[in-house]
Amino acid sequence: MRLFVALNLPETVRQSLCTCVRPLQSMGFALRWMTPEQVHLTLKFLGDVEPEREPELVAALSRACTGARPVTLSLSGFGVFPHYDRPRVVWVGVAPEPALELLQHRVEQEFSSLGFPTEARAFRPHITLGRAAPGARRGGFSKLETALATLCFDAAAVIMTVDLMESTLQSGGAVYHVRHSERLP
Repeated sequence: MRLFVALNLPETVRQSLCTCVRPLQSMGFALRWMTPEQVHLTLKFLGDVEPEREPELVAALSRACTGARPVTLSLSGFGVFPHYDRPRVVWVGVAPEPALELLQHRVEQEFSSLGFPTEARAFRPHITLGRAAPGARRGGFSKLETALATLCFDAAAVIMTVDLMESTLQSGGAVYHVRHSERLP
């Protein structure tokens, strides 16, 4: 199973976000855009994991969430990783939030003790909206920065659960399925 730990946004926020970026989808950028069902904030990518390990992953997620409180995600501003010349990811930003930082750190610690490597890069909360298509030309993104600057999106969502997600790769893109939800008290 290909697994990750995520915060899933309410459907209304996911729909609004995808509606906001829809004008860019017809501009010819070599990007695969996320559907509303694919929009989430990843806390930890676990990769391919044997199914028999699921109980220990659920236990680790439970420990990571113990004492944590619901997290408010404030979304605004668009950007890309790593740079506009050749972006790999188009994202909407998530404002810094101490509760989110603490939760992500606890998830990182709990899964590290199970042998999952800690992320080398600093946690930069964002929600992926699009990914560069394989073989995308370098010059194919010349107007992306300007196009993203014309968009306006501000939303806040209170997240009440942390989810262990399964990602199944299909020809039309990844399909996500919640394996386990841990409620934030």
